[in-house]
Amino acid sequence: MKDKEHIDIIGDNHISSSVETPLKADAFDKSDDEKIKNIQHHFSKIMEELGLDLTDDSLSGTPYRFAKMYVKELFYGLNPKNKPKLSVFENKYEYKKMLIEQNITIDSSCEHHFLPITGHAHIAYIPKDKVIGLSKINRLVDYYSHRPQVQERLSLQILKDLQGILNTKDVIVMITAKHLCVSSRGIKDKDSFTTTIEYDGEFNKAKIRAEFFNALQNGDHL
Repeated sequence: MKDKEHIDIIGDNHISSSVETPLKADAFDKSDDEKIKNIQHHFSKIMEELGLDLTDDSLSGTPYRFAKMYVKELFYGLNPKNKPKLSVFENKYEYKKMLIEQNITIDSSCEHHFLPITGHAHIAYIPKDKVIGLSKINRLVDYYSHRPQVQERLSLQILKDLQGILNTKDVIVMITAKHLCVSSRGIKDKDSFTTTIEYDGEFNKAKIRAEFFNALQNGDHL
């Protein structure tokens, strides 16, 4: 068991041992219904420890609603069975310039405090032989967002998945988000936000990145 000081230090720093979300080997042995039942039981105990009266009509259903929300909504992205099907198509137009999808909603949760991370992702790639439907990029972002996350890992997971699907390294992912673990606890800074940028391939060139950033600025006027 780690001491409390060490736990607090980890909670204030975005560290990770892998690009992959840390999961137990038996993470999906139980059904969703079993998980909801178990979480419902344990969360009712948390509420009782806080001194809440679960016999009150307003609170009696909260443990179930909480458990269902965790399994079916907030963290549905943990289960690979829920990963969206990402159809790609032959690049028949031979489009070779940058393609950008911006202002994609980020609705995630900090894995250190389980508090919301909200913001937007801006993603671009330079097609080679394949292109992907624009909505599929949004769905991929939503999938990886809906799990306990750190923003750096989220950026990398989206990047690497798109690189594999599109068979190109020419991808850039920029995420700008507010973390409630910063704004509602600890320092309680209401105005700060965090930006992460991951890229590879042609985006290693400053000129290409500048084109991406300029396009984002122009898109703000739409």
